[in-house]
Amino acid sequence: MDYFELVDKAYKEHNLAKGEVMRLLEPKGVEEEAYLFKKADQLRHECVGDCVHLRGLIEFSSHCRRNCKYCGLRRDNVSLERYRLSPEDIVKIAHNAALLGYKTIVLQSGEDEFYTADVMAYIIKEIKKIADVAITLCIGERSYEEYKIMKEAGADRYLLKFETANPGHYREMHPDMSYKDRIDCLMALKDLGYEVGSGDIVGLPGQTVEHLAEDIMLLKELDVEMAGIGPFIPHHSTPFRDEARGTLEMTLRMVAITRLMLPYANIPATTAVGTIHPQGRQKALMAGANVVMPNVMPPEYRPRYEIYPSKICIGEKPSHCRLCIEGIIRSLGREVGQDYGSYRGR
Repeated sequence: MDYFELVDKAYKEHNLAKGEVMRLLEPKGVEEEAYLFKKADQLRHECVGDCVHLRGLIEFSSHCRRNCKYCGLRRDNVSLERYRLSPEDIVKIAHNAALLGYKTIVLQSGEDEFYTADVMAYIIKEIKKIADVAITLCIGERSYEEYKIMKEAGADRYLLKFETANPGHYREMHPDMSYKDRIDCLMALKDLGYEVGSGDIVGLPGQTVEHLAEDIMLLKELDVEMAGIGPFIPHHSTPFRDEARGTLEMTLRMVAITRLMLPYANIPATTAVGTIHPQGRQKALMAGANVVMPNVMPPEYRPRYEIYPSKICIGEKPSHCRLCIEGIIRSLGREVGQDYGSYRGR
């Protein structure tokens, strides 16, 4: 079976062996890669349509108890000026985002234990009182009971990336964490009825093509409703400061193959892919992605949530970001989704 036939198999069956995924990750030429992107975009059109769904991102705390080697928010980064928003400020920002037309709000932070499950439940309930939005949480590992409290308060979705599906590689990247704990958390979220998102980082130090194939196989096994895939960008205050960043080409292949394997998943064109290439988000949207997550934080906070450096749109007001991303979407012949953008596969 040649490369084109293998792409066709993925397009029709949505189910490949790890070795076949590895083959797709390494096309022999430009024509093969272009065909992969074309078929992924075709499947995106058929399964989730031409609307691009916007998720308004609120990065409400840059404090983190973890020490992941790749992340600028890591505990040992003493050069970062940390901040925490009050629950009232978070609700206000969410309300403003809803007024700009966002139908999903993403509440994201480092793993900050200041925000207990009860505090998060209060924030969720207050947002739901004043805004007709879905709420996605991205706040790391919590207990089953904590996830349950937040779900009962009205949280709809949860994003918890595993970053790398290889247990040995996971240990290398996360010196104070457990791969099993991460998978257990994902299974708990599924059990509680969240729409669950997970994903990886493309180009992490020590990563191989086999690791990337394992990442896709795990996304398939977990049957995630959202799949977040972005490139590694080294941060100057981490142990990986001198490592090479992930490439646009491999990131786009991962997006495309994930679309072929998970035809109904919501897949974002990440800010990180837009950071490594000026047309990165557009290219991801043309390779199978169907979601964009503009930042709705006030500009004064954005430089202080530095997971990686040189992030795009740092100085822009939320209203400008909203108009800018809508222009990008329309330039591709697509429309901005007007609904919650919920998972359509069931």
